[in-house]
Amino acid sequence: FKLSSNETPLGPSPKAVAAYHAIGEHLEDYPDGDSTALREAIGRAFGLDPNRIVCGAGSDELLNLIADAYLHDGDEAIHTTHAFLVYPIATRGSGATPIVAAEKNYTADVDAMLAAVSGRTKVVFLANPNNPTGTYVPFDEVKRLHRGLPPHVLLVLDAAYAEYVRRNDYEAGIELVATCENVVTCRTFSKIHGLAALRLGWLYGPAHVVDAINRIRGPFNVNAPAMAAGIAALEDGAHLEASRAHNEKWLAWLTAEIRSLGLEVTPSIANFVLIHFPETRGRTAEDADGFLTRRGLILRRVKAYKLPNALRMSVGTEEANRLAVTALAEFVGKKA
Repeated sequence: FKLSSNETPLGPSPKAVAAYHAIGEHLEDYPDGDSTALREAIGRAFGLDPNRIVCGAGSDELLNLIADAYLHDGDEAIHTTHAFLVYPIATRGSGATPIVAAEKNYTADVDAMLAAVSGRTKVVFLANPNNPTGTYVPFDEVKRLHRGLPPHVLLVLDAAYAEYVRRNDYEAGIELVATCENVVTCRTFSKIHGLAALRLGWLYGPAHVVDAINRIRGPFNVNAPAMAAGIAALEDGAHLEASRAHNEKWLAWLTAEIRSLGLEVTPSIANFVLIHFPETRGRTAEDADGFLTRRGLILRRVKAYKLPNALRMSVGTEEANRLAVTALAEFVGKKA
C-alpha cells in the first residue's frame, strides 16, 4: 500500500476517467493553448473570472513560472521552515535567495515571516494547509500577513489541499485575490480530484500577474486529456463529497489511533498525518520506515523537510489505514 504521496484513495471521478478515454480518439490534435474550456469550468465551479485564471502542468509548473516572472539575481523569497520543497527550488532556479522563517508548533508564524522581509524580498510563499505538516494559518492571520507586506511583494498562497479543509476560519485565498493586486492562489487537481498522473493545476490572480505568467509559459503547457478530465472532475460534485467524507472520517480515526500508541501526531486538516518518533535506537522514524516497508506499507520520510524523526502518512483506504495502525502497534510493542 502506497501511503507516501497524499493521493486520494477513492481515485478520480468515473466521469473524469471517461472524459480521459474519449479524448484518446483525437490525439492528433494540439490542445487549446489557452485552456479556455477548463478555465471557464473553473470559473463556474468557484465563481471566478476565467480571464484571471492560468492553467498549468500541475501547480508545480505555476509556482516555477511565478518565480521565473518575479525573482531575479539578488532578490529574496520567503518560505517557512517545513514548507513545500518546490519553493526553495523555484527560488534558486530563478537566481534568487530563499529565506527561511521559523515556525511555531509546525505552523507558519506570521510575525516571523514579516520579520524576514527585507528590501530584497519580492515573493512570499505560504502553503495553506502546509505539506508535510498538515497545519494551517487562519484567514485573519493570512490577512495580517498581507497587510504587513510592502505592496510590491507578491504573496503566493498555495492551497493544494483546500478542498479537504473543514474549518470556519480558513479561506484558500480567493477572497484576498479578489480585492488585492499582490496576491495569487494556486490550486491542483492532483489531490482530491485524483488526477496526479495528468499534471494539472491552476492559478487565480490579478490581471497583471496573469499577463506576466502567460507571457512566459509554454503555448501548449496543458495537454488535452488533462483538460478534459479536469472539466469532468469539476462537474462531479458527488465524487468530491464522497472523497471529503472519507478523508474526514479516516483522518480523525488515524490521528486518534496512532496517538493511542504513544506516538505524537501533528494536528492535520489535510489528507495526511505527520507522525513523530523518538530518537531512541530501534524506535526512530528510519527504523519505523524500514519496519513498515517490509510489511508492504510505504510511508514518506521527511528528512528533506528538516523533520528527520517523522514520517508522513496519507489517508488511505480503510484496509490500508487499519493495516498501517496494526503495523505501527507492532513496531512500538502495543496492541492496536
